Parts: sequence; C-alpha cells; structure tokens
Amino acid sequence: MSQESTSPASAAPISPEIIRQTVAAYFATIRAMDADAFVATFATDGVSHDPVGAPPHEGHAAIRQFFEGIAGLFDVCGLTEDQVFVAGNGAAVKWTGHGRGKNGVEVTFEGVDVIELNDAGKIQVVHAYWDPAPVLSKVRSS
Repeated sequence: MSQESTSPASAAPISPEIIRQTVAAYFATIRAMDADAFVATFATDGVSHDPVGAPPHEGHAAIRQFFEGIAGLFDVCGLTEDQVFVAGNGAAVKWTGHGRGKNGVEVTFEGVDVIELNDAGKIQVVHAYWDPAPVLSKVRSS
C-alpha cells in the first residue's frame, strides 16, 4: 500500500477565488517592494525557480534574500498581471514588468510565472519564465 502524495498537484482543490487572491497578493507585494509581505505569500518550504534554469530559492530565508537582492537594484519596480489563467491548484500569469534602477535607467520586461499553491493557499512553487540578464545589465550600468 502506497502513501498518497502531498505535492501541490494532488492537494485538495482550492477555490479559484483563493488562487486569484494569492496571485494578486504576490504581485502586489512585488509592486510595493515589500519583502516581508512577499515572503508571507509563500509556504515556509516554498520554492521559487526565478528564473527557471537558475538555482532554486528554497524556503523563506532564501526567497527573502533573492527578493531583497533584486529590489535593492531598483528605486521602483513592479510586475503587472496582464493575464491570469487559473487551473487546478495554481495559475499561469503573463506579466509585464516596469522599473527604474537606482542608476536612473528605466526598464520594461515581460515574462510568465507558473504558480502552484498548497492546500493552505500559500505558494508552494513558482516557475518564473523570463530573461533577467538584459534587465540586470541595464540597472547595474553606470
């Protein structure tokens, strides 16, 4: 007899409204550049693959360090949800980012986040599909 998986894919169904609220909170915290609120959207053992292909940020401490590292390069930065597609216990979100680096350079960039929630409505896993290299290059230049 095997145990049931506790992965987000097999968790109890979450209402689309809860998914939308969590996704909205996640993006609002980025726009507010609020590390505490951003981290609070994640499960304590949540994982962020931002961007996909880079080493994952696992747990609240690593997620906070990642967020503060990026936010520290900007005077203003935020992502706006262009389209949100809710399915299962998560959502795929097409977003557009806008920011102004501490060096005064304005940037616009786009991507897709695939977000899976746990049964408590917290983010368990984020897969962020975007290329940060050109953005970081611009905001790090003098």
